[in-house]
Amino acid sequence: MEREIITLNEERDVTLTAYTQGAGGEFRRAPRRPAVLILPGGGYTMCSEREADPVAFAYLAAGFQAFVLRYSVGEHAVWPNPLDDYEQAMALIRSRADDWGVYPDKIAVVGFSAGGHLAGVAATSARERPNAAVLGYAALGGWGTPANTGAPAAASAVDDRTPPCFVFASASDTTVPVTNSIEFIGALARAGISFESHIYAFAPHGFSTGTAALEDPARLCSRAPNWVADSVAWLGDVLGLPDEEGMGEPRCNRWLTVDDAPYLSLDCSMGRVLACPAARELLASAPALAPLFALSGGAANGTAEARPGVGLAAHVSLGAILRYARVPADEIERLGQALSAIENRPAAE
Repeated sequence: MEREIITLNEERDVTLTAYTQGAGGEFRRAPRRPAVLILPGGGYTMCSEREADPVAFAYLAAGFQAFVLRYSVGEHAVWPNPLDDYEQAMALIRSRADDWGVYPDKIAVVGFSAGGHLAGVAATSARERPNAAVLGYAALGGWGTPANTGAPAAASAVDDRTPPCFVFASASDTTVPVTNSIEFIGALARAGISFESHIYAFAPHGFSTGTAALEDPARLCSRAPNWVADSVAWLGDVLGLPDEEGMGEPRCNRWLTVDDAPYLSLDCSMGRVLACPAARELLASAPALAPLFALSGGAANGTAEARPGVGLAAHVSLGAILRYARVPADEIERLGQALSAIENRPAAE
């Protein structure tokens, strides 16, 4: 393993510590590695060492390259300095992906408390958005310390570009109430963004990885330290797992359901497809589908009155319905290609 410390802003004492391990060669299943950019907590008054190197070592052991950003704090924490530090760090990691053996499209941000707030804003508002976000007992509902006046609330900024998120917190946290995480999870669900969440029964704020070296085991429930292994497994699902050719494809879609994706597909539900005027027009123009629309009472015009046969099939994928109706395979393929170019925007939007 190699360590490199890079000064990003000398005046504000902003540094990026890069922990990198071998890739390629003897590491046949890791020609490159996914990476994490860690943002320690500390209330924007400091960067907690408990949430810096110990977290990096946990992800290194799991096969990641790990980077720790010590961002602007104290008198330098005025917004948007911390976000600018994040932008610079993420851009640097991606620009040096070859040097550091990193997949530039498989970089997650990992943030805690105030660093979790910064990670949440990075996931929802940054130019250099991460490919996934792990947010620990994070101040996602906003952070208004005097040194950081004007910082936005991540929960209110969730949009369709927000990456998949892993959110964990303690229900007994009195420093950053669990409602911060719950509010953020709700925003992800409304936006259709894939997420995983773990709210542990009790643990003190700032429990980091939860190991005995960092926290008294009596103060947190026995399951709280599981977030590390769970987040590693989740990152494998959303970024891809290594195979004989390198990193494989993700197993978990970035959307909660395909109906939340920005473009339509044969996997979308019949109801969702028929809600889009352009898609209805496409289906109505296909001769092979005329019997299907006749059976559904003229569903192609999209009106509730004319769709008596769609109710039961509204939640079934269009592809499944077409196959059940014995539509020719070449016609299904043609429709699938055409649908992929149609934005998933119902008429009401």
